[in-house]
Parts: sequence; C-alpha cells; structure tokens
Amino acid sequence: MQKEGADKMGNAVHFEPEKLICAVLFTEQETADIAVSRLKAAFGETDLESDAYSFSAISPYYDAEMGGVVYRKMLSFSECRDPAELAAIKTLTNSIEQSLADAGNRRVNLDPGFVSPGRLSLATTKNAGHRIPLSEGIYAELTLFYARGAWNPFPWTYMDFKLPQVHAFLTQVRKIYMQQRKHWLSSD
Repeated sequence: MQKEGADKMGNAVHFEPEKLICAVLFTEQETADIAVSRLKAAFGETDLESDAYSFSAISPYYDAEMGGVVYRKMLSFSECRDPAELAAIKTLTNSIEQSLADAGNRRVNLDPGFVSPGRLSLATTKNAGHRIPLSEGIYAELTLFYARGAWNPFPWTYMDFKLPQVHAFLTQVRKIYMQQRKHWLSSD
C-alpha cells in the first residue's frame, strides 16, 4: 500500500482506505432498522453501533419533517473503503432515504462519512463556504479533527457531533481503524 497523499515529488498517489461511518436520524425504530439493514446490504456488516440518543433534545430542526421526536444512532462498518467513494455513498444513502419517505417527508436521515487518523468528514447535499464540491451535487465537510488525543470541533460542527458520547463512539471507531491500518501497513 502506498502512503496517502503525495510522494516526495508531489505526484498524487492512491488514498488510504478510511473507516466508513453513518449517522442515522429516525423517529421510528422500525424505519431505522430497515435503513440499517439496507446500509449493511450495501456496505457490509458493522463492527460498532452506538446507542440511540435524542437529537430533538439538542435541536428540534427535523421534528416537523420527520413527524416526532428524532433520535440519532451511529454505525461503523467493518470494511475500510476508498474515501473517493464518498459522493457515490451519499447518493446511495439519499436513495434509501427517499424509498422510506412518506408523502415527501423523510422518515430517516442518513449522514455517511469517513473517519481517518486525523479527521471525521461527512457528506452533504447542502453547499456552504466550508464545504468542498465532490460530484453530482454532493459536498464533503470536515466535521471534526483529531489532535492531542481528542476530537475537536469547528465553528460549523453540528451540535450533536460535539457531544461527549459521540466523541467516545468516534474514538472507539478510530481505535479499530488504527488497528486495521497498522495491520495493512505492516503487510506491505
């Protein structure tokens, strides 16, 4: 495996695989279970799933659209993936959202992203000054950065991604990822 980024001459090399995660917003457990099942069919088994927490307690932003009290849970997928797939992954998660919608209102909101040694990046369809266009209307957002043994937010980081339990989950994901990374780097 080549090192990520660029070689000494500044030539581009392949990206290192990163740890795919997905944040799942939902109001009904049954709908969340269907969405998670479809995510696993697309991306493989999970190696870590968080407990659900109340997103509505942090922000009522999705309550009206999603028809009630909104919860969030986080998933980490066992297989590491090429981060260049982020736009295609978001397109697929959007299709899952649409297939479960009711009268045009989402019943589940899926936010895929990647954990790497130094960051959490998420995919979004909403443009903003701090988001990088990828393809087909999908943007990447640097949501958190990892430094000095902790996850750190930016001014634009979603409120719930600042929660200690989210940081604890992401720290566990990062630990699993770093073990996977060590294994494949040592096999080169």
